[in-house]
Amino acid sequence: MKTMNTEQFDIKIRAVEGGVTAAAGFKAAGIHAGFRKNPERLDYALVVPDKPCPGAGVFTTNRFCAAPVQVSRVNLGGADKGYGIIAGVSINSGNANAATGETGLACARETCNIASQVIGCEPQQILVASTGVIGQILPIDTFETAVPAAYEALSAHGGADAARAIMTTDTHSKEYAVYYRSEAAGHAGNAYTVGGMCKGSGMIMPNMATMIAVITTDAPVEPEALHALLLSTVKQTFNKVTVDSDTSTNDTCIMLASGAAAADAEPIVEGSDAFDELAFAVHEVCESLARNIAADGEGASKLVTVNVTGAVNDEEADIAARAVANSPLVKTCIAGHDCNWGRVAMALGKCGVQFNQEDVSIDMMGMPVCRDGLTVPFDEDEALRRFEAPEIVISADLGAGDAATTVWTCDLTHEYISINGDYRS
Repeated sequence: MKTMNTEQFDIKIRAVEGGVTAAAGFKAAGIHAGFRKNPERLDYALVVPDKPCPGAGVFTTNRFCAAPVQVSRVNLGGADKGYGIIAGVSINSGNANAATGETGLACARETCNIASQVIGCEPQQILVASTGVIGQILPIDTFETAVPAAYEALSAHGGADAARAIMTTDTHSKEYAVYYRSEAAGHAGNAYTVGGMCKGSGMIMPNMATMIAVITTDAPVEPEALHALLLSTVKQTFNKVTVDSDTSTNDTCIMLASGAAAADAEPIVEGSDAFDELAFAVHEVCESLARNIAADGEGASKLVTVNVTGAVNDEEADIAARAVANSPLVKTCIAGHDCNWGRVAMALGKCGVQFNQEDVSIDMMGMPVCRDGLTVPFDEDEALRRFEAPEIVISADLGAGDAATTVWTCDLTHEYISINGDYRS
């Protein structure tokens, strides 16, 4: 349980079961529809609110953005808007529907038509996402059977199946949900839940979203406020993850707000105490999912947390942290349990941010290894013991300012090459 304290309120949030369907007013399903050859693998997910509700999305900035990204962006009012009223989210795995031209766009649009007919809504109230191999045509006829079958399987307990259905090279499904009781004016005493699911393991350095994520809440939220909340949270969580420095063509993060937990309450607006409470809960869910993506990086054996402090500004803090997190030399020394802080110093020094090496301090796994730009003797045997922990923390103070950030990554092992060398086979 975590607590948020402000002068206005004191809320406690706790983890609950249910993932994307933990919040009231949502059903989901995950089925095998035939997008994958293996009948044992679920490959199609459908998430549906009990009635159309506010939705928001953020998407990849990759110029090879996939057809479903383009169609979902339009359905949310275009790149300058990003929110609307949504009645369903359709997600397939096994095929990214990226770099497929007009044929791919037609498939994504027709998927919206099929889903709208099954659910009973307008086509523009459907959001679509795909994940898998790039450059292969996605057959529309599979959706013609998949959508009705998934709709029949919808359940308030279907979040776990949906989370499994969107996996690609993930080793496990990724879900998280939290609950809190509001203390804010107009919402005091109301119990709200935020839940979510995501997938992501490789081709991960998101820019405005993660690979595929769906976040839900039963709090009532104005659509525009929902988009502002999601965008802010994504920048602090999913956009702080890097597995291999590659930004996917299909990055999609969608949030829906059913309002089912407080049907008579006024919608939450930006700048209110209720907005701050909800933002805290959404941040907890997204940070948990983001850390899970990094920990499940392709071939990874360790979650790696990189903390940078003392940067001149936020942008330079982020650049420095990513330089360390993306360095193959840093990632491989962690895989080899080698406490080689010189690689961290190298990564910081090459990235172009402002600092003097004489002001830099570096800690690895809580051990001081560099002070004032110079080595600090440490116990190598103790370092090896600390490498047994599932999470490795690297901290660097640049001594140049007050800005700080955290980025999550993983180590780089032989298995990463094996997974990606065999990805299409």
